[in-house]
Amino acid sequence: MDKKTVVLRELVHTWPFPLLSFQQLLQECAHCSRALLQERPSTESMQAVILGLTARLHTPEPGASTQPLCRKHALRVLDMTGLLDDGVEQDPGTMSMWDCTAAVARTCIAQQQGGATEPGPAPIPVEVRVDLRVNRASYAFLREALRSSVGSPLRLCCRDLRAEDLPMRNTVALLQLLDAGCLRRVDLRFNNLGLRGLSVIIPHVARFQHLASLRLHYVHGDSRQPSVDGEDNFRYFLAQMGRFTCLRELSMGSSLLSGRLDQLLSTLQSPLESLELAFCALLPEDLRFLARSPHAAHLKKLDLSGNDLSGSQLTPFQGLLQASAATLLHLELTECQLADTQLLATLPILTRCASLRYLGLYGNPLSMAGLKELLRDSAVQAELRTVVHPFPVDCYEGLPWPPPASVLLEASINEEKFARVEAELHQLLLASGRAHVLWTTDIYGRLAADYFSL
Repeated sequence: MDKKTVVLRELVHTWPFPLLSFQQLLQECAHCSRALLQERPSTESMQAVILGLTARLHTPEPGASTQPLCRKHALRVLDMTGLLDDGVEQDPGTMSMWDCTAAVARTCIAQQQGGATEPGPAPIPVEVRVDLRVNRASYAFLREALRSSVGSPLRLCCRDLRAEDLPMRNTVALLQLLDAGCLRRVDLRFNNLGLRGLSVIIPHVARFQHLASLRLHYVHGDSRQPSVDGEDNFRYFLAQMGRFTCLRELSMGSSLLSGRLDQLLSTLQSPLESLELAFCALLPEDLRFLARSPHAAHLKKLDLSGNDLSGSQLTPFQGLLQASAATLLHLELTECQLADTQLLATLPILTRCASLRYLGLYGNPLSMAGLKELLRDSAVQAELRTVVHPFPVDCYEGLPWPPPASVLLEASINEEKFARVEAELHQLLLASGRAHVLWTTDIYGRLAADYFSL
């Protein structure tokens, strides 16, 4: 993290142990409590790792007579997962996941094309574990890298795959090249597959028996023209979902699941620990089913953003909250139309979530009075560390009532009024001995925890 690139390159080049995992090594510093994993690695540092690996692969192994234990203790796995950010607010001096994917892929291709030029034993194969990010522009390059790593001394092993705006046939081709024993997460973003496209892709995903996280979006047919084919595709999708044995996280953001949540969740073999159903147009019966299902008592993370919880959905939502109170760590309720009345009615149940660490309420029409009530009542939640709250309705001028979420997100606020609100909330936190709890309106601060970090 301090850009000691010469040392870093030599460290990788001469590492004497079977495993080199930067995620394991970069824990909190024992001397200064520096949270190293929360820092972005520099481009120079990541390039030094790649150069050290390349040098290692091109260095002939010493003879067995001089170092009999060399091959036994040589590097077998270079783990570069868990290090890199996703490119949000990317600093030009740091390397994003996209850049790292390209750098590792380039090394794989160069290693295969270069071949072995030095005499002596073949280099010891090294498995490079990475999180891969791919879009239309990088697809061909990454596909070539995965193909090149087959039978190569440098074997590319993908832990988490995120594909953005990738055509269906390219997504399938990429999935076919991945090692079934390594993949932990598949994240398909902005692909707008629909049920037809998903029914083609899902059997290729279902072959990954160790998959723990599946993130899909825009899973629905044409609601204006329901068809027999659409229903057949949905039933086929459900059948494939039943093949997963290790799935613990499911994200179905912006998918039309009205009245169908029971069909989806009933097919799963094991209870989920993370469920994201943002903007899924959930009905009261969907929430009631989830509250009664085996999933509720295991949920650590729940995202219901964009679902209107202000009317007939409120009571079923409260039942769901009650059912998951013992395990819930992360609750996201952005843009759920929760006003003071609904929040106050829910507080007695919400405060029973004793292990809750994160609460997201951005985009809800709450007043300063409602926020203060939440702040006071949440004092019993000793584990709470972050509350992402909305700008209070008191800080807007001439709001329609009830205000649509789009108005709350786009309308201007009175900065002077909001400064007073922030100051008052801060004083209330100090007075209650909770200065360590972050109350913020920043929804882009990457405060929401990833399931695997919970």
